[in-house]
Amino acid sequence: MKVYNSNEVKNVVLIGGAKTGKTTLAECMLFESGLISRRGSIEDKNTVSDYRAIELERQNSVSSTVLYAEFNGKKINIIDAPGFDDYVGEVVSALTVCDTAIMLVNAQNGVEVGTEIHWRNTRRQSTPVIFAVNHLDHENSNFDETVRQLKTQFGKNLVICQYPVNPGIGYNALIDVLQMKMFKFVDGKTEILDIPESEKEKAEEHQLALMESAAESDEALMEIFFDKGILTEEEMVKGFLLGLTSRGLFPLFCIDAKHNYGVNRLMQFILNAVPSPQDMPGRKTNAGTELKCDPKAPMSLFIYKTAIEEHLGEMSFFKVYAGEVTEGMDISNGNNGQKERISQLFVVSGKKREKVEKIVAGDLGAAIKMKSAHTCDTLNSLKNPDIQIEPINFPAPKISMAVRAKNQADEEKLGTLLHEYNKVDKTFSANFSKELKQNIAQAQGELHLNTVKWLVEHINKIPIEYYAPKIPYRETITKQAKAMYRHKKQSGGSGQFGEVHMLIQPYFEGMKHPTEFPVRGVEEHILPWGGKLVYHNCIVGGAIDARFMPAIVKGLMEKMEEGPLTGSYARDIAVYVFDGKMHPVDSNEISFKLAGRNAFREAFKNAGPKILEPIYNVEVMVPEDKMGDIMTDLQGRRAVIMGMESDGNYQKIKAKVPLAEMYRYSTALSSITSGRATYGLKFADYAPVPPDVQANLLKVYEEQEKEEE
Repeated sequence: MKVYNSNEVKNVVLIGGAKTGKTTLAECMLFESGLISRRGSIEDKNTVSDYRAIELERQNSVSSTVLYAEFNGKKINIIDAPGFDDYVGEVVSALTVCDTAIMLVNAQNGVEVGTEIHWRNTRRQSTPVIFAVNHLDHENSNFDETVRQLKTQFGKNLVICQYPVNPGIGYNALIDVLQMKMFKFVDGKTEILDIPESEKEKAEEHQLALMESAAESDEALMEIFFDKGILTEEEMVKGFLLGLTSRGLFPLFCIDAKHNYGVNRLMQFILNAVPSPQDMPGRKTNAGTELKCDPKAPMSLFIYKTAIEEHLGEMSFFKVYAGEVTEGMDISNGNNGQKERISQLFVVSGKKREKVEKIVAGDLGAAIKMKSAHTCDTLNSLKNPDIQIEPINFPAPKISMAVRAKNQADEEKLGTLLHEYNKVDKTFSANFSKELKQNIAQAQGELHLNTVKWLVEHINKIPIEYYAPKIPYRETITKQAKAMYRHKKQSGGSGQFGEVHMLIQPYFEGMKHPTEFPVRGVEEHILPWGGKLVYHNCIVGGAIDARFMPAIVKGLMEKMEEGPLTGSYARDIAVYVFDGKMHPVDSNEISFKLAGRNAFREAFKNAGPKILEPIYNVEVMVPEDKMGDIMTDLQGRRAVIMGMESDGNYQKIKAKVPLAEMYRYSTALSSITSGRATYGLKFADYAPVPPDVQANLLKVYEEQEKEEE
């Protein structure tokens, strides 16, 4: 393959809701470039993009697929991204390295949930957007209504570059306002004709609006437009380039990917008017600098995606941001300092890989068998080994489920396997919780979890099941209490004896200490699970030997790790050991550890024990017409509404919600809003549970204890 310079490369990502035709459009683009001689289809399961077993079975994209098209002497890198929001990580990583997004819109349905969600993703990434209205041949297609909805949702900066002449059954012609020609599609060929008289007035109105929008992108163009009242196509293209780059202009094109209508013209526009990597702002580094696309600079590349490919193993997909990378090149990982060598260099189109000797700044490539490089790592030439490009800001998981292998013998293998999946998919994680004694899988939604389940069961042959995760409660106290415990054991030979007297009280900053006994020493333990244990040694007169004090603390910590109420972690407690007894022969460390542990347990039960539950900050992005339904549902989940604010046509509801009430919330939210709302959540703090909830938790725990006896 030819080595393409930075100004000869265009990077685009195909986005949009499910079933808008992204994969079919990608197939047409490859066909138009001559990379394939026959277009495949989703129904026939033979597209270049959807080649994985799960995608063939489900007939929708699960992973983003990297493709390329060599067209008119230049190269268009294409990433076909999934439509479902559960696979948002694939979209976010593609938007990070692509310079323009092609947003597909189904002319039958207009603006859908997926359109809104992906638009928000492009806005966060400041990615230029081109709209491509598809399915114009369907009897229910409505181009005018689709345009109206797009302008309502996304603003007046949307400009019509093409519109259909005869949408619906038999659709085969469009007016290209840029060229002021009619394109007619007959028997697989495109005829370029003059605009019919019946369409001239409408076409001229759109052309004037197009020129005004292009002129607004640049002062020099604005002067030309005011002076001459018209812009040439070349001048309009310049305006488009500037307008796209600043997100001040969003061109709209018409395609029918099923019949390959209008795709060639869209590709021409991509080559002529879409920003190249050199036109885009540089990527920020962790040092606060900006790394611009520069083929003459020392080499830096960024790994945006990792995949496990059959028969190859781990494959790293990257974008070269500076310089050029060559096969056999020695490089340094800016994130961990490890040295690597690029043993094999590829450009990729689906599962087809073509070896190349060199890839230049701005272009996309892939390498295999990297030793220590993973997603979000920056690899550099040895001349600038320390550069780190800012990592991709992947969305946090929205749903947690416990997961286990149906065959207990597969548990260890499953844990290793789920950890490996996290390397490939940064929006999925799975870890064994020592506290909950469960493997907890976290993902974007139930579809995401079910996708992982399919892969584990079909690829790795391990049957698994999801079930409700336990809630990481905490235990604490609300008042002072005293207790003593004598541990005495005699079973022949030396026995065990230890007696501990203690007082406990709630710990908080600025608290007052009891004055009835002196404090001789303080140990402050910051607990791994949050909160503190503050231990006060108040022993006088040698009632307990100093060598036994660490054993008492150890017993306290053991009981803090397994709280007296429900076995949950305890926190924020101050302990005062003020008296005790020893035996000259039978006292030892184990005796005082057990005495301290049991004295703490007895005092805890009399100190107004309270269960704390994790509270999360939840933000729900909801359409205005669904506000009432969502507010009612949240209040039914014991939520405290903290505020609301507008975000375009959406409202953002901010609330504090107990984690126990968020189980399967993603499913409920999707059901209430027909999939139009999204949410995110982040841990806030722990708060006391209501009395009725605590009573129920204690009852459940007691029943579990009886079952285990």
